[in-house]
Amino acid sequence: MTRHSLLTLLADGAFHSGRELGEALQISRTAVWKQVKLLEAMGLEVFSIRGRGYRIPGGVDLIELDRLNSLLGSTSSIQLDEIDLRLSTGSTNELALEGLRRGVHRALYVAEQQTAGRGRRGRQWISPLASGLYFSLAWRFRCGVTALEGLSLAVGLALKRALDQAGYRDVGVKWPNDLLVGGKKLAGVLIEVTGDTAIESQLVIGIGLNTGLREAEADAIDQQWSDLHQQGLTMDRTELLVSLLVELIPVLQEFERDGFKVFREEWLAADIFRNKPVRVQTGAEAYITGIAAGVNETGALLLQTERELRILHGGEVSLRPV
Repeated sequence: MTRHSLLTLLADGAFHSGRELGEALQISRTAVWKQVKLLEAMGLEVFSIRGRGYRIPGGVDLIELDRLNSLLGSTSSIQLDEIDLRLSTGSTNELALEGLRRGVHRALYVAEQQTAGRGRRGRQWISPLASGLYFSLAWRFRCGVTALEGLSLAVGLALKRALDQAGYRDVGVKWPNDLLVGGKKLAGVLIEVTGDTAIESQLVIGIGLNTGLREAEADAIDQQWSDLHQQGLTMDRTELLVSLLVELIPVLQEFERDGFKVFREEWLAADIFRNKPVRVQTGAEAYITGIAAGVNETGALLLQTERELRILHGGEVSLRPV
């Protein structure tokens, strides 16, 4: 907590003396220096000037737990068993999985930084400190897992709705789990199933959204990317997280009741690859090329090849433009 508390004090971007910080945290100036070094090891740039103290250039937009609880508590549609905010963790999906093992039904896990963030097909999700939103929902659905096909599409659509309402333009969806702007990846969804019976499925819904990546951090990303700062971000990250959850949680409730079919037309209108040539890689075949013909009522991809209309399901399938 000392490291998180120190970062909160430095988040305003102003200079703070070692004495001032030590008194606020009830630690020595030497201990303050050690904590600053830990923040630097997390990727933050901290200026240290003799006689003036410590400063983070430009400050840091941290998620505020009390404000998050207050804003979500004022929304009657959002009722969660617990909200867990960490400065750093391996993966918020792992926190959500542990929550499900402890018996939570609906819970939110958020981190300012992930050291082992995961994407689909074993890829790493680069998650630098305070440069994106990294959160997972632990969620129990009153149905078997076979009824949940298309869920990642509905989740992506909920994120797009929230960003549209916030004023961001040209955000599109890519089957089965990405948000793109100008052909560049903005956000991704990773859904993991931990339990499946005929009457209940235990799911973790993990989301990563780039808000403001620094150049040094972005060098590790192996594909074209975008973030909300490039799109003119005006909301702080606490407000942004709340706006995403306000759209997402009702979508999960509606999906549990009606499935993907009620979202299909809206998703098709946002599909950036619809009626365009694409290349699809599956586990069984190297590549299939064709025209992306949208999705069916369960969320499966429709691919028009030269010979036939193929129906492809999620899992290890990957879609790219030709």
